[in-house]
Amino acid sequence: MGEKAHLQEYRELVVSIVDDDDSVRRSVRNLLLSVGLRVAVFESGKSFMGSPQRSYTGCLVLDLRMPEMDGLDLLAHLEAAGEHIPAVILTAHGDDEVRERARRAGVVAFLDKPVKSAVLIEGVQSALLRATGGSSVDES
Repeated sequence: MGEKAHLQEYRELVVSIVDDDDSVRRSVRNLLLSVGLRVAVFESGKSFMGSPQRSYTGCLVLDLRMPEMDGLDLLAHLEAAGEHIPAVILTAHGDDEVRERARRAGVVAFLDKPVKSAVLIEGVQSALLRATGGSSVDES
């Protein structure tokens, strides 16, 4: 499948944003909508896990630190359920140990807050390409 076909295919998928901070959810949602992506927002990993959008999600944009279930815990739950959704982690609390855990969990991009719009969009596009079998570039 050519790169153009992958681009069309990934635009059919949903980018699910999981963050307990409403202002982050809104700003990331608006940014991704502005580049033509389909977006769903969730205030917790638990709400995402119970959502029907889960089966249409091609990329997760996750906060690292959230109450009850952090971003890496959510990825572990999905992995245990046999689901592999490429993810972008956003955090203000990233250290080398956490970055390594994220890398082992298959995270496509581990980005420090505040993140530049272009960097976030590139990470999401890489994750969506990975979800559709296209090439992707790991970000760190």
